[in-house]
Amino acid sequence: MILVFGKTGQVATELQALAPEARFLGRDEADLSTPEACAAQIRALKPEAVINAAAWTAVDKAEAEEDAATVVNGAAPAAMAAACAELGIPFVQISTDYVFDGAGETPFTPDAPTAPLGAYGRSKLAGEAGVRVAGGVHAILRTSWVFSAHGNNFLKTMLRLGATRETLTVVADQIGGPTPARAIAEACLTIARALIADPTKTGTYHFSGAPDVSWADFAREIMAQAGLSCAIVDIPTSAYPTPARRPANSRMACDTLSAFGLSRPDWRAATRAALMELGAIA
Repeated sequence: MILVFGKTGQVATELQALAPEARFLGRDEADLSTPEACAAQIRALKPEAVINAAAWTAVDKAEAEEDAATVVNGAAPAAMAAACAELGIPFVQISTDYVFDGAGETPFTPDAPTAPLGAYGRSKLAGEAGVRVAGGVHAILRTSWVFSAHGNNFLKTMLRLGATRETLTVVADQIGGPTPARAIAEACLTIARALIADPTKTGTYHFSGAPDVSWADFAREIMAQAGLSCAIVDIPTSAYPTPARRPANSRMACDTLSAFGLSRPDWRAATRAALMELGAIA
């Protein structure tokens, strides 16, 4: 049995559809703000592997509540990983492009130096460190720009606004790979099962959609596929200030995923699938 932390998030929702036989723990059973309770669940249930699909994802809110975000994103996965190490089972932790400073235009490799720009990135980086220190079999899967037909995400926001606006201004100087939550869920399951069979694949991996694109061009594709006439106007990041700084370069090198037979998913095809699931297109 695979144990999954998370029930309602984008990736957890997709995991439930792909692996209904797994055991899913929501906040009512495992609150990440109490890390030891999460570890206790692992020790009690003794699964074959654990996937952590729960996290503090409110990037801007983390700036004002960094301590709380660091418990959820840092201490909780560290405690989970320690429990997994004790039991000798694999642990899969989802991380983020926000652990990098976004400098340059070269895709970041898994071993590239980290330098988070804000509280959210620091909290996720703390989680990565805790997982590694635990010393067990693990995979840290860094991803970016997650979207799906579920939860709150860029695709759904653009679809909602595009239906009522003639134009929208969207940041054009941040570049990255939009990543379908379904593909992340599939990758997590593949990696967890592979680590059960071959613990030597322990490590840090990158997984993002292809091709790399700006938020503005991602928005244009959403409008085009949904048949919406809303025009997208490019703006620089400086024209859309937020409490948390976003990386300008979120490109990630995903070559090492070949160890699991995985490759980057096409976000354009996944966009169409999400729009169909939402009933936005036939």
